Amino acid sequence: VQLTESGGGLVQAGGSLRLSCAASGRTFRAYVMGWFRQVPGKEREFVAAISGSGGMTYYADSVKGRFTISRDNSKNTEYLQMSSLKSEDTAVYYCAGTSRTLMVAITTQTWDYWGQGTQVTVSS
Repeated sequence: VQLTESGGGLVQAGGSLRLSCAASGRTFRAYVMGWFRQVPGKEREFVAAISGSGGMTYYADSVKGRFTISRDNSKNTEYLQMSSLKSEDTAVYYCAGTSRTLMVAITTQTWDYWGQGTQVTVSS
């Protein structure tokens, strides 16, 4: 599975941005998908995850209520809608995929596939 993110950029604090992650290869629906972010010098941080059907989602406390993860299995694409952005949301955002269940992926943080990342910069 190959993952390619897009949609990053520069946005003012309080603004919105939508990231996309296009997947190629094997059956997209079979994979739990997630989003992570990383700031230079810090560990990669979990942001959100979504089940293969899209029926279950899970968020980090830091983004709950502001970010929404979704997917369109007909387009082999997942999304991260980010609203009420803060300067601390500035990071490189990565999409990830795994064949494990959503609960296993969240609790073990074991992911099989990664995108190359897209930069999100929030100016204050």
